[in-house]
Amino acid sequence: MKQYIPNGLTLLNLFCGSIAVIYVVNDNFVATALFVFLGIFFDFFDGFAARKLNVQSELGLQLDSLADVVTSGLVPGIVMFKLLGLTQVGWFDNYQNDVQTFLYELTGGSFLPIVGLTVTLASAYRLAKFNIDSEQQSYFRGLPTPANALLIISLPLILEFQNNDIINAIILNKWFLIGLTIFSCWILNSNVKLFALKFKDYSFKANATRYIFIILCLVLLIVLHFAAIPVIILLYIGMSMLDNLTSK
Repeated sequence: MKQYIPNGLTLLNLFCGSIAVIYVVNDNFVATALFVFLGIFFDFFDGFAARKLNVQSELGLQLDSLADVVTSGLVPGIVMFKLLGLTQVGWFDNYQNDVQTFLYELTGGSFLPIVGLTVTLASAYRLAKFNIDSEQQSYFRGLPTPANALLIISLPLILEFQNNDIINAIILNKWFLIGLTIFSCWILNSNVKLFALKFKDYSFKANATRYIFIILCLVLLIVLHFAAIPVIILLYIGMSMLDNLTSK
């Protein structure tokens, strides 16, 4: 019976991701973020449960990635699509066939928002690579898809709750969003080694980087609220690179 517990948690991740898709299509970014957060919560604990119950399986590995494609791949891709759409007034006035008509109505008159969906493609590619890479046990190669999803999902939350004109202008700048999309696709599939929040023991000496990172995350969340999330992701990448240099 216990072997079904991790897979059940994974399916809850997929369930939350599916609901998030419905909300993001209907422009409800707050509800979208809530269900993505829940999905990532279940995603973290399905692996934890599998290790503790000693029921890891190939089926669980594949199911986990399929769920992540939706929650941490499709949803942030659509969010980026929507954000890029907000920056557009319309790039072309004439469209002649059904495909062009569909794309015009879908994107509000611009092909640019479709660029945001490359986040979904890069996420799927990253998850496929992860499944066949036996080395990524104590570390990640490239940014994990849940972390990338949090980075992108945080943007509409900052717009909604931070109410800062300067930050809003940056987030709704098409060049910023294009740059972030390119960075997102690259960091997902890069060879940068990033530490995993997995503890073999709880000693400070063996886990100094992890403990310092967690403490800084809590401080940043208290001070910056939702604006802390992009900072935390950049901090995670920076601390991982520094950790790689010091270990060498």
